[in-house]
Amino acid sequence: MSTLRVAVIMGSDSDLPTMQAAIDVLNDFGVTVETRILSAHRTPDEMLNFARAAADAGIGVIIAGAGGAAHLPGMVASATTLPVIGVPVVAESMKTLGGVDALLSIVQMPAGIPVASVAIGNARNAGLLAVRILATADDALRDAMRAYQQTMHDTVVRKDDALRTT
Repeated sequence: MSTLRVAVIMGSDSDLPTMQAAIDVLNDFGVTVETRILSAHRTPDEMLNFARAAADAGIGVIIAGAGGAAHLPGMVASATTLPVIGVPVVAESMKTLGGVDALLSIVQMPAGIPVASVAIGNARNAGLLAVRILATADDALRDAMRAYQQTMHDTVVRKDDALRTT
């Protein structure tokens, strides 16, 4: 599998239950994961140091989960050349907004600071997107992704067959 690692970062340990799905997917594909808590607001120096050094440290993609103001993905993207995937997290303190605040913050980056985004709370898709990005230069990962997609296909076909025959 790829020698590049994926960094899964989040602003708080309260984001880990959401971000665990990305970690699990990456582990399933045999991708090495580095997991960090780096707050754009509480540890800005550490966050910027991490973002600036990530490519040289062998990171290939950064998945950044954030809730509320959700500045982490954009701030990291401003300090790295790597692809950054933002995961909008439903912030514990702002459940009434349902993560829409984080989604809007992540998808409204200024020109020149690209951040990909997945659906609110969908860290699983962030992990899958990271695998696809790495797979552009890794045949084994590409084959693993094809097998994953075939399994999804076969599962739906079986369910459809079962439904039609009952």
